[in-house]
This record gives sequence, C-alpha cells and structure tokens, in this order.
Amino acid sequence: SCSPDRQAWAMAAIAAPAGGAGRSKVAPSVDFDHSCSDSVEYLTLNFGPFETVHRWRRLPPCDEFVGARRSKHTVVAYRDAIYVFGGDNGKTMLSDLLRFDVKDCSWCRAFTTGTPPAPRYHHSAVVYGSSMFVFGGYTGDIYSNSNLKNKNDLFEYKFATGQWTEWKTEGRLPVARSAHGATVYSDKLWIFAGYDGNARLNDMWTIGLQDRELTCWEEIEQSGEIPPSCCNFPVAVCKDKMFVFSGQSGAKITNNLFQFEFKEKIWTRIPTEHLLRGSPPPPQRRYGHTMVAFDRHLYVFGGAADNTLPNELHCYDVDSQTWEVIQPSPDSEVKPSDFISNCRALVPWLIQTITKEKSSLQHSIEIVGVEYDVTGKLLFITLPFFVLFFPQLPSGRLFHAAAVISDAMYIFGGTVDNNIRSGEMYRFQFSCYPKCTLHEDYGRLWENRQFSDLEFVLGEKEERVRGHTAIVTARCKWLKKKIMHARERVKQQDIEEEGHSTCQKEGAGGSVKLCRLQPLLEVPIREAEAQPFEVLMQFLYTDKIKYPRKGHVQDVLLIMDVYKLALNFKLSRLEQLCLQYIEASVDLQNVLIVCENANKLQLDQLKEHCLNFVVKESHFNQVIMMKEFEHLSSSLIVEIVRRKQQPPVRTHSDQPLDIGTSLIQDMKAYLEGAGTEFCDIILLLDGHPRPAHKAILAARSSYFEAMFRSFMPEDGQVNISIGEMVPSKQAFESMLRYIYYGEVNMPPEDSLYLFAAPYYYGFSNNRLQAYCKQNLEMNVTVENVLQILEAADKTQALDMKRHCLHIIVHQFTKV
Repeated sequence: SCSPDRQAWAMAAIAAPAGGAGRSKVAPSVDFDHSCSDSVEYLTLNFGPFETVHRWRRLPPCDEFVGARRSKHTVVAYRDAIYVFGGDNGKTMLSDLLRFDVKDCSWCRAFTTGTPPAPRYHHSAVVYGSSMFVFGGYTGDIYSNSNLKNKNDLFEYKFATGQWTEWKTEGRLPVARSAHGATVYSDKLWIFAGYDGNARLNDMWTIGLQDRELTCWEEIEQSGEIPPSCCNFPVAVCKDKMFVFSGQSGAKITNNLFQFEFKEKIWTRIPTEHLLRGSPPPPQRRYGHTMVAFDRHLYVFGGAADNTLPNELHCYDVDSQTWEVIQPSPDSEVKPSDFISNCRALVPWLIQTITKEKSSLQHSIEIVGVEYDVTGKLLFITLPFFVLFFPQLPSGRLFHAAAVISDAMYIFGGTVDNNIRSGEMYRFQFSCYPKCTLHEDYGRLWENRQFSDLEFVLGEKEERVRGHTAIVTARCKWLKKKIMHARERVKQQDIEEEGHSTCQKEGAGGSVKLCRLQPLLEVPIREAEAQPFEVLMQFLYTDKIKYPRKGHVQDVLLIMDVYKLALNFKLSRLEQLCLQYIEASVDLQNVLIVCENANKLQLDQLKEHCLNFVVKESHFNQVIMMKEFEHLSSSLIVEIVRRKQQPPVRTHSDQPLDIGTSLIQDMKAYLEGAGTEFCDIILLLDGHPRPAHKAILAARSSYFEAMFRSFMPEDGQVNISIGEMVPSKQAFESMLRYIYYGEVNMPPEDSLYLFAAPYYYGFSNNRLQAYCKQNLEMNVTVENVLQILEAADKTQALDMKRHCLHIIVHQFTKV
C-alpha cells in the first residue's frame, strides 16, 4: 500500500514544472524500473521537442570522397559515433575505417596508425572497453578472383589513439571463417558458426579480451538444440542470452530463433505459437539481415527473403516471446528519397510539369515555397493546394550493418536493388515502455491462492484445488456453468435452512447484488483429476502452460490428460497448446505409448499424428521391432498394418483454425458486462457506484491487495481517489480497463488524471504512467486543449496547465 507521504510526493511530482514550452512530439526514452512498485521511478512531464518514437530518418549519406558505398562491412557504436570498417564496393574489398558523428551528422575518415587488417568482407567487429575487435572474414582480390581465402586473425583498434594491433595467441585457433556471428559477453569475445570456404559451420569459440598476453582461444562444448550449420546471420545479446535468427543453412534454411545460455552453454529453439498468442508470425526465413537488441526487444531488418528484399522492421519481445511488425511513425515521410538527392535543378522542372498538368485542367498555380536541407537536397515543395513529401524509409537491402547508440538504431550501407551498393545512413527511434505485467500479475494470484473464494472437488479421490470465481468464470464457460449450479445449490440450502439468501442487496450498489457466498464455494468436477486440472487452471490465469520436459513419457501423458480436459471444457486455445507440445514431443521411444493412450482417451487427431509417424519409411521397421509393439491392442496393430499397406488420402481443410479467445479478450468482455453477476465489491467514485471484482483488483494493485487483506470494509464499498483528487468517470473507466486487461489507450485528458495512479495504487511497474506521459506530451491539440486545461486545473498539474495556456494564447482564434 501507499503511505500518505508517498501520495503527497506523487502529487507534488505531477505538479512540478518540467522543461520548456516548445512544441512537443513524443515522449523521449526513459529508463524504467521494472521491479516492484515500491521502487518504480516516478516520471515527470516534459514538453520537448523530442524525436517521435518509431520514426525512421534518413541522415546524410557517406560522400564518395570520404568512403565508398559498400556492403558486407561491419559497424560498431562507440560513444556518440558509428565506426564502419571494411566491406566491398562491388569491385574491390575495403580496409578503410569511417566515422559518423551522430550529433553533428557528419562523416570523416577515422584516424588510424599501425598496420590495419587486410581488406576484407563478411568479417565481424565488436566493441569491448575502449577498443574495437575485428575477427576473420574473407580477403583477396574479388575483381581478378585471386588469392581469395578466409581468415582467423584478430585485430584490436583503440579508439583513443587510433592504433591497430594484431593479437597473436598460443594454442589452437578457430578454423578460418567468414559470415559468422560474434558478440561480447563477460569480458570475452564469442564466435559462432560461419563459412570456412568448403562448408558451413556451427562450432563456437571464445577468447578473453582483458589481457592479450595471458589469453588464448577456447572451443565451447555446446549442448541442447544447437542451430544447424549456417552463415550470413546476425547475433544479439539480450538479458544474458545470445540470440541467432535465420541465416543461410542450405536446404534447412528456416525462420527459427535460437537462444544460447552463456552460463550453462545450452541452446534452445524458441517456439513462437504466434496464432495462439494473437501476434503476427515470425519474419520470413532470410539471410544477410541485421538484428540488434534494445531493452527487452530484438529488432530484425532487411536481408534476402525468398528472392525479395523486404524493408519491414520486425520486433521480438524476449519476455512475451512474440513477434510484431513495427509500423513507422507518420512523420517518417518528410525527407527526400534516393532519387531526389541533390536536385536543385529538378525543382523548376517539377514545378513546370505540375503547372502544365494543372493548366490543362484550367487551374492556375502559385508556388508558395520550396525548402532544402543543409546539403541542398529538396525537402518539400509547398503549393496552394498540397505539399509534396518524399519518403525517408529505408528500402529493402542485404549485407548492411546496424548498431545502437542510446535509444536509436543506425543502419548503414548494404546491397539494394540491382546489386547496387549503398552509402546511406538511417536512424530509427526506439520506444522503451515497461512490459505489460497482466499475465504475471494474474499468475501470482494463482500461485499464492490469496483471496480464493471457491474450491473444486476433483475426481473420485475428491482432491481439492482452490481458485477465484472472477478469473475462472471469465475464461471458461463450461466451468462457469458448474460454478453457477453450485451457487444455486448453496442458495437453495440457505433458503431452506436459514430462510434468507446469502446474496444481499447493497444500497449504494443500486440493483447490483454483491455475492455473499460462504467462504469457499465447493464445486464438484468428477471429470478431472488434480494434476491435469491444475495445469488447466494455470492456463486460465496466464494464457500459457509451463511446458514440462520435452519428450519425457510421463510428461507427455500428463499433457494428454490436459488436452482431454481442454476438449471437454471447450478451451480451443489450450487444445492447440497441448497438441503442439505433444506432436513436437512424439519420437521413436514414446510414439507407441502416446498412440495407445490417444486411442484410449479417444483423442482422434493425436492418434492420427502417431499413426502417420509410425508408418513413415524411416520409422516403421524400427517401431515394429520394439517390445512395446507386442503389447499394443490387437485393434491398434491391425490399424497400423492397414495404414502401412494403404495410406489414407490426405485432405486439407480450408476451415480456419479455431484458436479461441485470449486472456485479454476474456477480461475485456468480463469488465464490459459478462462478469456483472459475479461482482463482490463496490467502488464509489464521488458517490457513484461501480461494481468490480476483488481478486482482479488485488492481483493488479498492491493498494487493493493490502486493503482486502487487512481492513476490508464491512459494507463492501471503497471510495476511489488518487491522492486528494477524484478522477473523472471517464478516467476511472480508463483505469479499470488497464487493471482488468492492460489497456493503455485513452484520451489525453484521462492520462492527466491517471498520471499518478500507478504510484498511488501500487501497480507492478510504471507502464501506465509511461503511456500517460507520452499521450500528454504528444496529443495536446487545439481540439482538446480546453478539456486538458480543466483536468490540469483540477489536478493542480501546473506544468500542464501552463502548457495548455501557452497553446490557447498562441492559437486563440482556432481554440
């Protein structure tokens, strides 16, 4: 819960003046504290100007007299500069080192001394301390196709002195290679896979970078689901793990994402289940792309994907394990594209052409303005009736390179259409919002069973599992009916025995009845045993299940029992999760056991999968020689033999996969009316009642959790305020949407009321406040400035009030 001091401090922070009164665009990136609510960093409003999040911006390209256009090079970031090394210009390999100052947006050749690495491409470069390390790559004369070979040398470049030094080490060396992956972790350089001139690799090597005299190369013994041998792929480190996505691996090329645990040295292939998670699919398989890490996200751009050069930016959330395509901000469209660069001479022609076309339509035209940037490139032409804009989104490309400085990604060069090398530099502005904790918050409620109000009595053994009416009835209609039957039974017993209902009408709640059931409502479920039912309950609270050991027979059988329950309870989403796990787990060692169990449980789709697995040419002889085959039921043996002799014709259904509804969708419907009959608390907003659910409020807010645990009001009514301020009804509904299903979109005036709510109510992090901050800094307009001014006055947010008055004075006639 929040102390009065915390509340007062929160309100003081929102009222404190911050920043100037310039025109705002979007909130800048903020370092957020992702831990418990007690340590949430309190944000203050600011009024820019700031860079718009998710904005692409074309920066000055590298001039030919500084350095050639190129691809297959590397870029690294050090302080406020991007360093470009090597690559090829289409004719020769390069060994120059270029420097781009991100503050001045200026190019120059970096100062160097000593002997640099030989010209090369498809090498790797990383930064450690105040040095850049370059390893391997392909050298030779590509024009004459002579002396071409891979390298395994290691060079250090010191940024402070410009000194190049080659590291000579004792002992075994990695095989010479190019197009490999490289990163730095725990004071070591890590090298993975690549191409040695004859074959693709998937070995891993590491070398300490702290002391050149004492270090040596060491080959790492990898385990787990090691990626196939591959090359031309990127690696990125996020949350103490290394990630590898796609790449060239011959016929096996896939769009798989793998993660490597540095400490355990274990690889894992990450399943995405994008349909079940309601997220877009992973990017297409590709090679020659880039991937960088920022906050909890991986960003994949470009590459060659099935003979195309896509230019979408894909983002992977490491926490939720979901992909999405980032939509560029609208103002990513306001600078010249490649074909308009250096085009002062084109302006009169463009104007003449437009005038000619319009005059044919008997329209006269007057040029209002023509604007250039500092390099003389056309920005836009203003006419009386429209403005011509030229896009600045990067085109699709491969063998480019990317690096991160602060909260932005910089992409340079690459091969674009028609095998042309590029000298372009692009900047992409990241967003950095705390993650949504909805699933984790409800998951904790399930784990600690606090505020449980029902108890399921399961199977013949009558094992007991506790739960929460609000969550269960929101997620599963089958269990909702069981709970309603149990309530009616208890109600009938009370009428007969005591003569009155345990559900009392509350005065402040109007016609809404608050549930006054006995402490734990018993709900018998004869169809379920405790262990699979608990897995099902975990899914109801979190929208996922913790997969057990893949392929382990007992664990597969457990998930089969869960699958059976999901079919009975009509939980389509859980059905598909179980089916995916079981089908991925079927192997030669367990297929007969799984098939027999599927036959016994009448799981026809799973049985079909097992039969098809058994009769495969590469499996059949091994399976029928197993001892387990002798103990199969005779009907199943007959079915296998017939399937082998005459495989059924496979039919493809055009029916879309029913993936059911998600946790977010169910909780949204619950708040909007589906959960009214299960309300057990009344929230009073300025005397007006709003029915709600204790378990949901407690799961999402430490303020409500402490209240319900320590001093729950006897009349079931709670007054709502944020500090000394009572939010508007509209803002309060916005807060409930955030509590129930994580919604953060709201009108700007609501954001002002709720700016202090995450701190006051003890939410898990300041995600809501971060969105409120962005909403306010970006969306104050002449259309809504009066409503926001009114809210600012009511909340005593002096900086916002001053900002609104500034807009009103300068846009008085429009307001």
